[in-house]
Amino acid sequence: MYEQFKARAVGVGAEVYRFETKQNALDFIVPFLQREGTADAPGCYAVWADSPFLTGLEQAQRPNCPGLSFQVTRERAAQAKIGISQMEWALADTGSLVQDQGAAEQRLVSSLTTIHIALVPSGNILEGKQALFKRMNPSTSRYIAFITGPSRTADIERVLTIGVHGPERLIIIFVDELGGENQ
Repeated sequence: MYEQFKARAVGVGAEVYRFETKQNALDFIVPFLQREGTADAPGCYAVWADSPFLTGLEQAQRPNCPGLSFQVTRERAAQAKIGISQMEWALADTGSLVQDQGAAEQRLVSSLTTIHIALVPSGNILEGKQALFKRMNPSTSRYIAFITGPSRTADIERVLTIGVHGPERLIIIFVDELGGENQ
């Protein structure tokens, strides 16, 4: 299902990568942050919402890049270029990511930044919404987010515009080591 998901997500403008371990993913993320100019200045910050990906990483193992913060506030996220969060599910039929974003930090890093890096357990790729709703109950979820590609709108003079209502770039990173239900 990974290949189907990747084809759909790339088709709507996302970038998709897959790594075996958290360390492999970090080896991609840290140079990416550096190339994108992450720095300790407004407009150059990166914010990383707490997630299972970070669980088990000792402080010394966490990336130490200028401008990267693991403390997410509304102000910091609004001034950040890059937001990193973990999504729970990926839907192969649409190339969509799904997260119960009850925690405000998750919403802030995935919607206020210019670039969103979404980490996903490789074993949580589902066929579609029917499979998702067997695992997630909308009536008990506070805020379900479906993310399909970078933010886009065509309501302004019917001209497609990227990044108006959210990130203009979506990087999806699957990590096998994070497991998931399908592994």
